[in-house]
Amino acid sequence: MAKIGFCAIAGSGMSALAQVLKYKNNDIVGSDRSFDQNKEEKIRKKLTDIGIKIYPQDGSMLDENTSVLYASTAVEDTIPDIKRAKELNIPIKHRSDLLEEIFSSYPYNIAVGGTSGKSTLTAMIGYILDKASKNPLVINGALLKNYENTKGIPNVILNNGDYCIIEADESDGSIEKYTPYISVINNITLDHKSIKELQALFKDFAKKAKFGAVYNKDCENSSVLASSNKNIVSFSIKDSSADFYASNIKAIPNGTLYTHNSTQYKLNLIGKFNVANAMCAVACCSLLGINPDTSCKILETFLGTKRRLEILGQTKAITVIDDFAHNPDKVSASMSALRNYEGRLIIMFQPHGFSPMRMMGKQIMESFANHMLKDDILLIPEIFFAGGTVKRDISSKDLVDYAKTLNANALFFEKRDEIKEYILKNAKPNDRIVLMGARDNTITDMGYEILEKL
Repeated sequence: MAKIGFCAIAGSGMSALAQVLKYKNNDIVGSDRSFDQNKEEKIRKKLTDIGIKIYPQDGSMLDENTSVLYASTAVEDTIPDIKRAKELNIPIKHRSDLLEEIFSSYPYNIAVGGTSGKSTLTAMIGYILDKASKNPLVINGALLKNYENTKGIPNVILNNGDYCIIEADESDGSIEKYTPYISVINNITLDHKSIKELQALFKDFAKKAKFGAVYNKDCENSSVLASSNKNIVSFSIKDSSADFYASNIKAIPNGTLYTHNSTQYKLNLIGKFNVANAMCAVACCSLLGINPDTSCKILETFLGTKRRLEILGQTKAITVIDDFAHNPDKVSASMSALRNYEGRLIIMFQPHGFSPMRMMGKQIMESFANHMLKDDILLIPEIFFAGGTVKRDISSKDLVDYAKTLNANALFFEKRDEIKEYILKNAKPNDRIVLMGARDNTITDMGYEILEKL
């Protein structure tokens, strides 16, 4: 039994991998600055419940018996855990190294790439394979609602089979490390890199797949992938010539109906983009020998992932919704899905990072403005800053000013608490309060606080 350390274990990527190695009978120890600050207590408890030992981030979790320390890229070299590992000559590796190591050890490994929808799509493919008795290992960046009652954090599905499904991240370049059995590319839209860079990256990703690949025929930027692999299949919700096609898409309360192969199916998720996700998952699983109709039937019981247009609750005819949207394409998809239902939208969007907002802040505002009606309200606090040395030459006020030129009813607030007070004073029956933003669990907490005080 190897003793393995995880620094910044509370993060979604790190906690998932720590759980995988614990499941494989290793002695896992971890630390996180958020635990030292008495934050993320639920995550701490879920990790300790499965036998992972949590230490202060002071180097004390490491000793001469520790075989390796995995550290998040967000961790500085100056913290005690890293210093202690160097003193003891313990190898220090990054999360992406371990993910690749686990991934490459499986004969049937599926890597899910694309700018948007990776977490939901990884969850869908994993769920189909799990319910089809393929015993997959699934490593996800989001929490899986179908597995909330299992021990530990539900960002993994733990099994001892031959299948492994992961999210392949293009933002840090780690996608280049993988040689999958199947490569899945959901879409190519503006996010961390230019479209040209992304097209080259995903073309290589599809080409390297040993058995086959899946691409989106509705995505114009993905057309370069059409001949990138000898066994590539397409999916669509617009083009009936695609290999996997859904039609007759109709919004229903808390879900969506669609037709595939002349049969109508129901998804417990809202938005046409989730039907596209379903077709992508069905296409992928077909390459693994699962009948498309079987996959569609299985997906009727799929509950989705946390923070993806997730309804936190309803009170006094007001609905509170939590959403991860943080780039132009995701915001547009979420807004389009929300528009299928009645009620005024009061949206709080939490911008994340000065560099991303410099690159795509205006396009995000355009995505909101294109879908907002006259009575809708967009509330934006100052840009979330996680620390480090960055150029702070843009503010949320700049985003709000630009949104106003697009005739969007947008308001700037210095602090998020002021937005909470504004919502509590102004919300009325039939409103939908939507809290949007990435990588920040306190957004969800804010949603529950609003529900409680309305």
